[in-house]
Amino acid sequence: MSDLIVLAYTDESNAEAAYREVQKLQNGLIVELAGLALVKVDPDGKTRVETPDGGQIVGYSTASGALFGAVIGLLFFVPLIGLVVGGALGALFSALERTGMNARFRAQVKDVVAAGSSAVVIYATKITRDKFAEALAPFGGTVVETSLSSDEEKELAHSLEPAR
Repeated sequence: MSDLIVLAYTDESNAEAAYREVQKLQNGLIVELAGLALVKVDPDGKTRVETPDGGQIVGYSTASGALFGAVIGLLFFVPLIGLVVGGALGALFSALERTGMNARFRAQVKDVVAAGSSAVVIYATKITRDKFAEALAPFGGTVVETSLSSDEEKELAHSLEPAR
């Protein structure tokens, strides 16, 4: 079971501070990450995505990275460079509808991460919720989250594979 958590902020500095704190929490074993990103939406709606170490989180597979990249792309309409081509995009949308990351979740994210705001996107495989919440409480923000079972993750990863 994995958790997809979006922490939305109207203040970019709080988002950046929360992003750094999540990285510390991983080092402290309070959260195990399969993906982490800081998403900044300019007032004109242009989206920028920052990831630690260029998107590489040591110890996680390429499949997890590709899945996280696709999720970021779908949530924030960032181009999915080299990840999804042709009919695979339709397959991914179809797979998303069968998981916890359904249209309602995506709509909630779109509602809280508007132009001029920022978000920390966390894809966690393990999390100590009480310590995680306590550490991030000083930064405030709006939380939107969903969970994916191992089977749902496999289905999503499979939907990213090119047709053969």
